[in-house]
Amino acid sequence: MVKNIMIVGVGGQGALLASKTLGQVLLDAGFDVKVSEVHGMSQRGGSVVTYVRFGEKVYSPIVDKGEADFIVSFELLEAARYTQWLKKGGQIVVNTQKIDPMPVITGAAEYPENLESKMTEAGLKVDALDCLKLAEEAGTAKAVNIVLMGRLSRYMDFSVEAWMKALEKLVKPQFLEMNKKAFLLGRGE
Repeated sequence: MVKNIMIVGVGGQGALLASKTLGQVLLDAGFDVKVSEVHGMSQRGGSVVTYVRFGEKVYSPIVDKGEADFIVSFELLEAARYTQWLKKGGQIVVNTQKIDPMPVITGAAEYPENLESKMTEAGLKVDALDCLKLAEEAGTAKAVNIVLMGRLSRYMDFSVEAWMKALEKLVKPQFLEMNKKAFLLGRGE
């Protein structure tokens, strides 16, 4: 059985490191893993989507609508934008941070209100937390991605040690302790 995870956000938020960390945990656990990065207008704050698929054998890196077991989102509007990809019973893990897209910045649109409650009212399972606050508590706002991985880890059957080993492989030594702290804060520890 193949599991599907979408990591969505705005360019520059660290979605690629998050997907690499998740991919490393999965590879170390012996799964076949496919990671596919879809870049929108990432340099201009546009959507960035990463697909992570894993199982005994994975043939395609792309997640279709209605197939995502998890959507991990760096921002509320991005979570709402991709809800059609979530399978019935799937889980959304989302940072409550709001980043205005270009139409909002230029005044052509308003940022939608109450997105978290709208997703919940639509019957979706939403785990929302202020990842920016937790990342800053860990030592840097740049660790939002690892806070999100910590939160996602609560829904997966991999040990904290497995995640820590993945971080040790991917994060520069001078930033390792800060990222480990961010991961644990995301888990609620």
